[in-house]
Amino acid sequence: MPVEKWSDSVVIVHLADDPQFTDELEDLEEFASGVPVRPHAILDFGSVFTINSSNLARLLKLRKQTIVTDRRLILCNVGSHVLSTLLMTGLDNVFEISQDVSTALATLEMKRRTLGELD
Repeated sequence: MPVEKWSDSVVIVHLADDPQFTDELEDLEEFASGVPVRPHAILDFGSVFTINSSNLARLLKLRKQTIVTDRRLILCNVGSHVLSTLLMTGLDNVFEISQDVSTALATLEMKRRTLGELD
């Protein structure tokens, strides 16, 4: 399963290019629906070279679900082709983008400490 449970409150999904990309997002949705508290999600785009409109729509749906449950969705290792698509559609302002998985984890940890959250 491409969903890596980092902690009780964070999962990391190492995405592959299509057609696996769609399957991995479905796995994340299935995983998140099966736990009592929806986790923060880090999506690692390191192996994704292109993104289509269907997958953008799926990402927007996933973002909406994370916002409703007061969780965060962070995209990282976003390559130039995917980033240019996000820039052209204005979605770079919608999604939280981080340089890499380590930076995304540090961002979540800093926010958790600032808010005094416990895992």
